[in-house]
Amino acid sequence: MTQIIVLNGGSSSGKTSIARELQAILPEVWLTFGVDTLGEALPPDRVIVFEPDGTVVVRPEYRALEAAWISGIAAMARAGARIVVDEVFLGGARSQKPWQDGLAGLEVLWVGVRCDPGVAAARERARGDRVTGMAASQAVAVHEGVTYDLEVDTGHADVRECAARIAAAVR
Repeated sequence: MTQIIVLNGGSSSGKTSIARELQAILPEVWLTFGVDTLGEALPPDRVIVFEPDGTVVVRPEYRALEAAWISGIAAMARAGARIVVDEVFLGGARSQKPWQDGLAGLEVLWVGVRCDPGVAAARERARGDRVTGMAASQAVAVHEGVTYDLEVDTGHADVRECAARIAAAVR
């Protein structure tokens, strides 16, 4: 049975909305944790820096904290929790590797959440809580070389449809 669903996509691609919809439609109780949760726990501008052009700079200290975060998520899953992870693999396949290693031995459903850069940028502008340019710069880059079990596109299907496809793939 699937223990963890990892949603990877750029900023404003719809990952958080899909995660919330999955919580509503999956029969079991699922916890949701996102990279934003980790980011909010970090001291501002010391570990992750958002440049004015939307570029995200990850300082070296982040890697140790990320490893601890992944270990914690894996420990909760091993203890019986079902978890949806809302992630942004800034380094593409290089960013997926620590998750693959940390979640080894667990049943994981890897999901790519795609969204056209223009659509993501429009959502980013409408949200008003993101650095302008982040959505467009991440829309394609976060998927480079990443291996998925399933991909959804929130630019061509609504959140409910995407979540339903993911729910159908959960074992």
